[in-house]
Amino acid sequence: MSRCLISNNIRKLRFHSGEMTQQELADKTGVTRQTIVAIENGKYFPTLELAFRIARVFNTPLEDVFTFIPEEDKPFNNTIDSHEKPNR
Repeated sequence: MSRCLISNNIRKLRFHSGEMTQQELADKTGVTRQTIVAIENGKYFPTLELAFRIARVFNTPLEDVFTFIPEEDKPFNNTIDSHEKPNR
């Protein structure tokens, strides 16, 4: 199974929603402010239920809040071709 990255637009959505605070979003979704902080920073991925609750707060589709990027689609690749030498 390949790894993936889930990014989110929560901070931007909060800003465009009257500069909603993390605490206000937490109160509206039934979680702690620390949970919202962790999700925004990509340290924690919400359950599907919480993801839908967050999207509902912003009255936007789930895909506008969270983006799934499979590892093979990431723009940066750590491998070095055999003819390339690392910069030192």
